Amino acid sequence: MPDARLAGALSRVDGMSDFLLELLSEEIPARMQTRARDDLAKLFATELAKAGVVPREIVTYATPRRLALIARDLPAETAAVAEEVKGPRVGAPPQALEGFLRKTGLAAEQLVERDGVFFATIEQAGRQTADVLAEAIPAIIRAFPWPKSMRWGAASVSTESLRWVRPLQGIVALLGDGVVPCEVAGIASGRETVGHRFHSSGAVSVPNAAGYVEALRAAHVIVDQKERALAIALGAKIAARDAGLTLIEDEGLLEENTGLTEWPVPLLGRFDAAFLSVPPEVIQLTARVNQKYFVCTDDDGKLASAFICTANIDATDSGAKIIEGNRKVLAARLADARFFYETDRKVPLEEQARKLDRIVFHEKLGTVAAKVARVAQLAEWLAAKGIVPGCNPEMARRAAELCKADLVTGMVGEFPELQGVMGGYYAAAQGEAPEVAAAIRDHYKPVGAGDDVPTDPVTVAVSLADKLDTIYQFFSFGEKPTGSKDPFALRRAALSIINLITINRMQFGFLKFLDADPSFSSDELLTTHYAFYDMKRHQREYHADASESELEYRTIKELRFFVSVEFRDFFADRLKVQQREAGVRHDLIDAVFALGGEDDLVRLLARVHALQAFITTPDGVNLLAGYKRAANILKKKAAEGLVWQAPTYPPEPAEAALIAALDVAAPAAAQAVADEDFEGAMAALASLRAPIDAFFDGVIVNDPDPAKRTARLSLLARVRGAVHTVADFSRIEG
Repeated sequence: MPDARLAGALSRVDGMSDFLLELLSEEIPARMQTRARDDLAKLFATELAKAGVVPREIVTYATPRRLALIARDLPAETAAVAEEVKGPRVGAPPQALEGFLRKTGLAAEQLVERDGVFFATIEQAGRQTADVLAEAIPAIIRAFPWPKSMRWGAASVSTESLRWVRPLQGIVALLGDGVVPCEVAGIASGRETVGHRFHSSGAVSVPNAAGYVEALRAAHVIVDQKERALAIALGAKIAARDAGLTLIEDEGLLEENTGLTEWPVPLLGRFDAAFLSVPPEVIQLTARVNQKYFVCTDDDGKLASAFICTANIDATDSGAKIIEGNRKVLAARLADARFFYETDRKVPLEEQARKLDRIVFHEKLGTVAAKVARVAQLAEWLAAKGIVPGCNPEMARRAAELCKADLVTGMVGEFPELQGVMGGYYAAAQGEAPEVAAAIRDHYKPVGAGDDVPTDPVTVAVSLADKLDTIYQFFSFGEKPTGSKDPFALRRAALSIINLITINRMQFGFLKFLDADPSFSSDELLTTHYAFYDMKRHQREYHADASESELEYRTIKELRFFVSVEFRDFFADRLKVQQREAGVRHDLIDAVFALGGEDDLVRLLARVHALQAFITTPDGVNLLAGYKRAANILKKKAAEGLVWQAPTYPPEPAEAALIAALDVAAPAAAQAVADEDFEGAMAALASLRAPIDAFFDGVIVNDPDPAKRTARLSLLARVRGAVHTVADFSRIEG
């Protein structure tokens, strides 16, 4: 039974009621607030589900000082539930049955026998929802999965004490108009919270869930994070517009400022225009990362000497002192950035690049300097072979040799996000060709979905070489993605390669860079591969008389073959994923890939897209039906391996018509595929639709005459072979 306090609360709950839970604490880091809101909703729903209660809606809020939840339409009482409990088997020792009856509180005649086992149905009466909540709140608080948490006060000497992101200070728990009494680590629930640190004093009494948001608004706290974000976004835009500038929008920075304030007030300030001599990316990153400031552009689209900070107070001087204080701090940060920039420019990138042998790329793959050497060699080869059209081989090599040099600069040491970008600036400043500077700047692209895909030939060559090298080298040591784990982002690198090749329409297969360029064989790397020595031992068993050098050659060749197969299949899987996300049917992708022998991405995708366009037409639908009928007959008669044999008897009219149609369509489709005219290949196959239908309508395939039966089965095999010049139709659904 509820105690007297609960009785008072319940007397004010009539029918369905809303519930409010607020957990007040010291500052919650902005980066943790979104996840905390989700976790609070999940934990609350789970606890209530145990009692059979499902709120109509759960709304969560987070500010720097509080985490809150409102659950709509909770019943005053939970419904009665019946739970079935499995007991001992029939014929079990009497002691087992007696123990089960004591546990359930039932008599033997109340049990039900089913499949030789006793079952008991235990009725559990409904409970007051306030009682359920009083138990759930402490459980939620103690189970809360903060990424980082702490203990505090005298109780912290015990590992059993409460952990929270920052010291927990208060609990508001209201069901309807009444308090749900509970206590956690000496903190009792109530209806009082606090308002803004500076604009409010004393306790803020919350009447109920419906009055929570407005009660805190009156105390200068905007509880709703969406409302705070909108206030910052609009306020910053207006401040920039009033100064004749345009705000550079930044969703991540907006979310962070939202999580840092309870009463946000955007303020625009100015910094010394002399700092604009520093690259704009540096200024923007300095303002963003170090100070959480927005920046603006002028009418010409260039970075302006202005910043927008978000105060957490409505100052009486319109924020003049706040702006001045922030200006001084930003000036100090920008002075540091300018020092790094000017110091770095004094050292040529070639000299910086020599330091890359001090940086380990990976313990199994050597230094960054070694990687740069491989990338430079491959980029030059891609250009020299014309795989990247219009690319100057010397520029490709030069850009690749310098592409990682900025990793050892002071600026990139301070802001790793600027790797590549700073190298591009330093290359331009020291007189490198514009194409080289652009390639250094952009060779990491595309980084992810939605990122720009480079099209400048030198940039494409360096970017492609860098990513191909990374994937192949890791595959050489068996460091492949597994399941959801991809610690070296190889899947992302593969998608980037696919985008580079397809956007630039490069005639380049997955493995050409391995097969066509012996200098990129990585034999020295493979000799340290964990599988090398096992393979070498097996080679010795089969080639006992081989010399040591010949044995190593055979082993490297075999190991490279296995790595190459895995490499190719990995790209094929990534291409399938990308195309499925683009709306291409998975079975059509499989139908083209199943033919094998093709790893040119542009041709593969052209064939897939042509197949998708064709298979949805009436000709495509009927040809697929005819193909599957032919394939089923061949399979049923175990005649898949038949080779076309011209009939030695006068063929029936429909049979002759199909032979004549194939005489035209099969070579036409094959030639169209060779010419990469996949739409033409589909059109050639479409001409077979009517002759195939007529053949099945007018000709008996399983003729009693063995000669006729064999010839007609071989004709169906010829039909299947003609279709397979385009795709394996057996993989197509429908």
